[in-house]
Amino acid sequence: MAKRVLIICGTGVATSTVVAAKVRDHCAAAGIDVQVSQGKVMDLLSGTHDVDLVVATTQVPDTVTVPVVAGLPFLTGIGEEAALAEIEGHLRS
Repeated sequence: MAKRVLIICGTGVATSTVVAAKVRDHCAAAGIDVQVSQGKVMDLLSGTHDVDLVVATTQVPDTVTVPVVAGLPFLTGIGEEAALAEIEGHLRS
């Protein structure tokens, strides 16, 4: 069964698209079956999302109960490998 990852940014369009592509590519190379979707922070306020992990390029509400990985390294390139390792760790657990 595919793990579900929600990529969150301010508008759900630009930066989440960049991060989503990198997460998909890494998971495919690592042999992890993953379903990646994109959204904006306001989507998290509307209720519970049926996901295993959130990767966010912006602040997320404290009400989010699934693991959250910082997505900023995918935009800056600084710490990207560590972020991918953290994502992989969450998805393999």
